This record gives sequence, C-alpha cells and structure tokens, in this order.
Amino acid sequence: MQDSELKYFKEILESRKEQIIRNIKGVNDELDQLSLLELNDEGDHASVDNNSMVESAIIRQQEKELREIDVTLGKIAARDYGICEMCEDLIGFQRLKVKPHAIYCIDCREIVEKSKI
Repeated sequence: MQDSELKYFKEILESRKEQIIRNIKGVNDELDQLSLLELNDEGDHASVDNNSMVESAIIRQQEKELREIDVTLGKIAARDYGICEMCEDLIGFQRLKVKPHAIYCIDCREIVEKSKI
C-alpha cells in the first residue's frame, strides 16, 4: 500500500479512536449520573437498569472496536496494513474505506461469519 493511502487510513482510524474515547467517557458519565438518581419506585429502577444494560453493551462494543483500531494502527506502523489475516491477500480498498480496521477480505469474512453459526 502506498504511503498516501496508509496516511489516509491512519487519519481515519485516529479520528475514529478519538470519537470512541469521547463516546465511552460520555456513556460512563451518564452511568455515573444514573447511579446518583433517587429512585422512587420499581418503574424507575427498571428504567435505570434497562438504560444501564444498554449503555454497558454500547461500551463493550466500542471498547472492542477501540482494541481493533489499536491493532490496526500497529499494522500501519509496521506496514502490514490491508492484508487479510486468513488468506494473506490484499483487502480491497473499498472494503477498507467502509471498515478501516477490517482484518479479513470479503471472502474470508463470510467464511468466518458462517463458521460462527
């Protein structure tokens, strides 16, 4: 991959990383606020519990993406970026534009997803 392409994806990934960190901080702040609320009845408790579960799921997903981005930034630094971890072919540019932290080409991604079923 050319230097200009690596720089392009690095900038996208770093921007996404910053956004995720802000999101996680915001959700954690929101969860802290929820824990300080005075709840008067079971409906309030149920609502807060539901919000907490949803927010926690969002945080877990965002933390997973953050780890994937960190791994991908390491690959860019090592100049190993854009290579499928399964077949070792190049991952298509358009796929990387959609998911810059992709580790599989389209064909291998489908194989991995089908094997999870």
